[in-house]
Amino acid sequence: MGQNTFLETVKGKLIVSCQALKDEPLHSSFIMSRMALAAKQAGAAAIRANSVVDIQAIQDEVHLPMIGLNKVDYADSPVYITPTIKEMRAVAATGAEVVACAVTGQPRPHGEKLSDIVAQMRQEFPDTLLMADTATLADVKQADQLGFDIIGTTMHGYTPETEGQNLATNDFAYLKEVLKTAQHPVIAEGKVDTPEKLKRCLALGCHAVVVGGAITRPLQIAQKFIHAIEA
Repeated sequence: MGQNTFLETVKGKLIVSCQALKDEPLHSSFIMSRMALAAKQAGAAAIRANSVVDIQAIQDEVHLPMIGLNKVDYADSPVYITPTIKEMRAVAATGAEVVACAVTGQPRPHGEKLSDIVAQMRQEFPDTLLMADTATLADVKQADQLGFDIIGTTMHGYTPETEGQNLATNDFAYLKEVLKTAQHPVIAEGKVDTPEKLKRCLALGCHAVVVGGAITRPLQIAQKFIHAIEA
């Protein structure tokens, strides 16, 4: 699938994030592959997945376009979404149409420079799209300048600078600014937890929307109901 084909396939549609971290009860490549199958049967246009093994398991189960990433913690950096060229290469080698990485202005592990990573990826994987998981408008501008193909709002609310902020606040005021600023297609992601919010993101002009926890994380879903009772 070429670059233009991926963007055409997901335009105006739902991308389901199928992820479970090591401390979550559904942490299993097999379970994530079945989550992806459910997403496909529901009509999802693409899957977003974490780690090479999960990506490969999902690819064996469903034939949908993939946004791949690899969450890895390094002691010398707060960046954890596909933080180094090593993880970028590994994800791209799976054949995932898109490789996503954090673009948050924070120092990367081993002193690597994002500009060098992008240049290397363009050389080694020229047909692979790159998605920037951004948190602020400054991040969006940096991603555009570096030539990322897709701008994501994934990290908004998850960095020290944006902690506690929510994409949907004030009728998606921040997202509106992203859409005005970005020079590349914007994929909304981050606490889009109702169908109404998804529809609003698309109506505002987002290319597509990623929904994760509201669909594929039953622990989080159940906790919302428990908290409602306790409140």
